Amino acid sequence: MATKVQVVFYSMYGHLYKMAEAVAAGAREVQGAEVSLYQVPELVPDDVLAKSGAKAARQAFAHVPVIQVDQLAEADAIVFGAPTRFGNMAAQMRNFLDQTGGLWMKGALVGKVGSVFTSTATQHGGQETTITSFHSTLLHLGFIIVGVPYSEQRLLNMNEITGGSPYGASTLTGGDGSRQPSENELAIARFQGRHVASIAAQLKRGAVS
Repeated sequence: MATKVQVVFYSMYGHLYKMAEAVAAGAREVQGAEVSLYQVPELVPDDVLAKSGAKAARQAFAHVPVIQVDQLAEADAIVFGAPTRFGNMAAQMRNFLDQTGGLWMKGALVGKVGSVFTSTATQHGGQETTITSFHSTLLHLGFIIVGVPYSEQRLLNMNEITGGSPYGASTLTGGDGSRQPSENELAIARFQGRHVASIAAQLKRGAVS
């Protein structure tokens, strides 16, 4: 029986899209994993996106389908990706999660595996607070939260500036957005996807009590 994994992200300039692709690639390495990549709806008007350069950047992932809230119930595991806005998740993701009340009332997400990855402009721009505050919502919805354990040795990399924590994969974009995810960051994201899919598969088989 297939283990259904969704990678659900919001990206304005493409950094989180690249991380989402890495998470999905890692999840696909798990035998029996059926992985779907989705983005949440944009809230910023087109003219504002165009002025900021985001509209052009978003063409790289325009092909990724926009998820509907009820589709979350179809997954065994969901890995969410959202950039940081002042130490918290971006409004686009918050707006999407705020529409899950119906699923919450039905307990439709209880027992699913949930995990989070993020980005910030700077090294200390709120990566951990974004992920851990995101966890609060997942706990209310009944998710089993999975992070990135230190068996992923790249978390210990001190030879370069890099994102990644036991809470989840992350990347640094730079103040002007010019920095792209590093290989270390992408590798951590792949580990996260693989780890989440593996745990979800074990739960589905009843191997984890």
